[in-house]
Amino acid sequence: MMDWQAIALTARLAAIVSVILLIISLPLAHWLTFSRRRWSFLVESIVSLPLVLPPTVLGFYLLMATGTRSPLGRWWTEWSGHPLAFTFEGLVIASVLYSLPFAVQPVAAAFAQIDPSLREVSATLGASGFRTFARVTLPLSIEGVIAGIVLSFAHTVGEFGVVLMVGGNLPGITRTVSISIYDHVQALEYGQANQTALVLLAFSMLVLMAVYGLRRRPWAAAPIA
Repeated sequence: MMDWQAIALTARLAAIVSVILLIISLPLAHWLTFSRRRWSFLVESIVSLPLVLPPTVLGFYLLMATGTRSPLGRWWTEWSGHPLAFTFEGLVIASVLYSLPFAVQPVAAAFAQIDPSLREVSATLGASGFRTFARVTLPLSIEGVIAGIVLSFAHTVGEFGVVLMVGGNLPGITRTVSISIYDHVQALEYGQANQTALVLLAFSMLVLMAVYGLRRRPWAAAPIA
């Protein structure tokens, strides 16, 4: 039997995380692409850290950061009346940090491909930095933005180590699809695990087809006049 509760919770988590990452990734990717600060590589390294850091390591430090003994954990408990760790809110924070590079890097790559002269002309005509971003940079980078949203959504759906460390395994609260599959395998329920795994496999394939298909569009490869 399919665990629809876990699927619904995972879809909700991925949707919320994708919206948050869209808001964060646009200004962050813009700064990383066009900033001339010498130390910008440090910020880029921190953003990309989840790509190479084992999920359990990141999950452990996030658990410590959201626990009741941490300043953030104490503040959250005083404000909300319940701990941050092992809650849906904790999963959102952990997922945002873990999926951050999957949202920022496609957007930054799209920004970097824009002809610099277009931004210079916009500035010469008196457009503000925000207007140049809204009228020039963002429209020409929309494919990278879409790819970032899709990849961050898909990556959040498939998370395991980080969400298990920070959220645990509470049905209806923190039990995601990947944890549900793990539970079925632990209980030797391979048929049910296979059903859910096939859904994730099909979803992942559709995501990759959408991203690569977007990049191969004829007008996506055409040079900007």
